[in-house]
Parts: sequence; structure tokens; C-alpha cells
Amino acid sequence: MLWLLLVVSDVLPLFLSFEIAYLVRARFSELPLFFLTPAETAGILITAGVLWTALGVGLAVYRRPESFKTLGMMRLTVSQTFWFGIALPTAIFLLKLGDISRLFVILFVFFNFLLQTAYRLAARRMRRFVQQGFAGHHYYLIVGTGPKAVEVARLIEKHEEHGNGVVGFVQEPDGPPLEGVSAAALAQEGSGPQDGPTLEAAALRREYPVWPLDHLSKMIEEDIVDEIIFAVSRPQFERMEDLVLTCEEQGIKTRVLVDFFPHLRSEIALDKLEGLPLLTFSNAPENEYLLYLKRAMDLGLGSMLLVVTAPLLLVVAVLVRVSSPGPVLYRQLRCGLNGRRFWLWKFRSMYRDAEQHRAQVEHLNEMDGPVFKSSRDPRVTPVGRLLRKTSLDELPQLFNILKGEMSFVGPRPPLPEEVARYEKWQRRRLRMKPGLTCLWALAGRNQLNFAQWMQLDMEYIDNWSLTLDFKILLRTIPRVLSGRGAS
Repeated sequence: MLWLLLVVSDVLPLFLSFEIAYLVRARFSELPLFFLTPAETAGILITAGVLWTALGVGLAVYRRPESFKTLGMMRLTVSQTFWFGIALPTAIFLLKLGDISRLFVILFVFFNFLLQTAYRLAARRMRRFVQQGFAGHHYYLIVGTGPKAVEVARLIEKHEEHGNGVVGFVQEPDGPPLEGVSAAALAQEGSGPQDGPTLEAAALRREYPVWPLDHLSKMIEEDIVDEIIFAVSRPQFERMEDLVLTCEEQGIKTRVLVDFFPHLRSEIALDKLEGLPLLTFSNAPENEYLLYLKRAMDLGLGSMLLVVTAPLLLVVAVLVRVSSPGPVLYRQLRCGLNGRRFWLWKFRSMYRDAEQHRAQVEHLNEMDGPVFKSSRDPRVTPVGRLLRKTSLDELPQLFNILKGEMSFVGPRPPLPEEVARYEKWQRRRLRMKPGLTCLWALAGRNQLNFAQWMQLDMEYIDNWSLTLDFKILLRTIPRVLSGRGAS
């Protein structure tokens, strides 16, 4: 429950920064008079509180161990403040909370950053007091004595300052032998922390008692055990169902180390389908809060750009129409999220019968792998060459973004025939919604071979965050304006 306390306490610096910003803004006498009604004040405070805490939960600010480390705390606070500075004015505008001074909003965000940073630095020093006063100590009993069990104990020891501690270990049936402990010692009746064997590993800070498995039920009744962690193999765990049922009957929280497939690198989560437990393995972004924010950004930015670029869209459409016979728009079947097929829209940049002459220009391909790219393609019209150089041919994809088929940032949507030639590991790029730009665009997609292109997409998926999306967008803008957007 410590994380919930952090969420609630985070609101206090937020409200205080609101008051300071209001008082400071009121002292700028040379600016127009600024005044908030009680209704406007309540609306802004509630909106700011919801946004700040929602961003904190979405970014896992309150649950990450590095939140209590100086550098990690600063990085998370900067990230949370950055998105708060974007979300707050957007919410004020969309919710029509009033004619709010822009300087006040800037001051509010600035003072909130200062106070939150100071509060969280102070919270680091108060951590032990808060843990003891509100959450108390938490004791774990580990079933298993193998390397994985020792690793679990080491990680718990790493966070002892949070009030976590290891009670001891329970020897699993047919488990690895303990150094310096005989099988007879483990079988002794009455063995316990005073007279039983101990587990000593170089990775651990201290020795821990080891109990035989048949003493587990007695230990639960006589010792303080908050949680039991089973760090055993799958066959061993299947033989311990009665012990798990005993823990469940007595209300002891039980965790199982999921190490059934040690070579998997996927994130693991437990979900439920109407009461049926499902173990989920995923190696693509799964944070629903952040993915919803990404979608909201796509909708907001896409709608704004569509309005702003409407005159430009009309001009480009006229140029395409008068420069060569054929339709203004060109549509092409592409593969989107998880292989969903959709029609991608572009301004036509080639002559009308270009697809019929594809085989005649295959020798001009400048890319390896299943894709075709050529800067000397004779099928491209003069106007189309200009559109490609400035990336204006991709403006109609704003409609794909608004429909939810694409995002601003993501792997480029491939053709179905390209996907058919993918290696298995390359298909993972389909697990993220495709986008207009990504890491490959910053490196220059025609300057990369196909394997490098795919590796950059995997790097994006593995390291995805809203901050990474924003950095890619910022770095893409000068490339497009300089005419390097398609190079």
C-alpha cells in the first residue's frame, strides 16, 4: 500500500504549486488582470490532480524501485512533468475550463516540478520511517534452495530498506544438495532456525535457516510469514499442490517464480478470462495506459494537422491532377498491427501504369531483402519526385492515423508480399502499430540495408515509450523540412 500513499501525497505539492503560481501571476501588474472563479479553480485543481496521478501510474513512478534513487527519481519526475505540461493545457482547452492565462499554466507546471522534486528528495530520507509507520515489515519464505531461489533472496535483500526480509528457505523434494548439510540433517524432526541447517551463498548478505518441506504447514502457524515464494521447477511445483492449497486455506499470499521456459525474453503477466487464470507472455508494449495516451496524441495531433494542412492538401491535389493523367490519390494494400490489412493512402507520385512496369525496373532496386526502393525510378513523375523529397506525398496518411490503422511513430507498414518473405524474427515488427516515422527514418532508410532496418524496428519496440516517440518526432521535423525525409 506504500505506492497508494505516494499517489495521495503527490497531490499536496501539486495544490501548493497551484497557489504559488496564482500568487506570482497576480504580481505581474503590467499584464491583463487574471482572476479565477471558485468553479474554475476547482475544475483546474481536479483536472491537474487526475492528470498528474494518472501519468504517475502510467509511467510506473510509484512502483519502480528507482523512484527512491536520486537519478532515477529525477528522470521519472522530468518525464512526468513533461507530459503533464502537454496534457494540462490540452485538457483546459478541450474541457473549456475558462480563459486561463498561459503564463499561469507555465508557472504552475514549473513550480510543481520544483516542489515535487524537493518533496521526493525528502521522501527518500523519510522512506524507512514511512515504511515502518504505514506498511511495516514484510517477511518472505522461499520454497527452494537452487540458484533461482538464491537469486530471489538476493533481490529481496536488495530492497531491505523498503522493509522486506527473508525468513528462510524450505528444501524442495529432490532439490539440489546444500553445501555442508547432510540429508540426515534435513530429515531431523524438530529442525528449525535454531538447530536446523542453514543456507549460505556468496550472493547473500547473511545465512538463512532451511526447513524440511513437511514442516512448512507448522511454520505457517508458528512463525511470521507474510508471503511464500515457490522458486522450484515445474515438476516439483506440481507435486506441491497440497501445500499451495494449505497456503490458500490460511490466507497466505503465494507467488510462483515462472521459470518454466528459461530462454524466453517476453514480459510475463497473469490475466483472467471470466475467472480462468491465463499466463501471458508478450514481447511487445502492453501498458494500456501509455498506449491509450499514444492513441490520444495521434488523434489530437492528427486532427490539428489535418485542419492546418487543408489548404496545402488542396494545392498538392491540384498539382498532381494537372501534372499527369490519373487519380490524385494512390492506395496500396499494407499490413498493420498483427498483420491486419488496410489501404494506405498517398498522393500519386508515379505515372498511372507504373505497377505494370515494375519488372522492368527491378534492376534499379537500391535495397536488399524483400523491399524495393530506387532514387532513379523512371516511373516517378516530376511533381512526384518533389513530393517524395519533401514527404508531402504521405500527407493523406493522416486519414489512416485518424482511423486507427497507423500512428505517427512506428515501424513502416509493409506490403503483404514483403511479409510473406520475412524471417520469423522479423514478423515481430507487426506487433506494433505502423507509423509515418521511426528510428529507421532518422538513420535514412535508403542508407540502411534491410537487416539494419529490421533491427532498428526491434530496438524501437523493445525500448518504446512516449518520450521516445516525442524524440523521434522532434528529430523527424528538421529532416522533412531539409528535404532529407525520404532519404
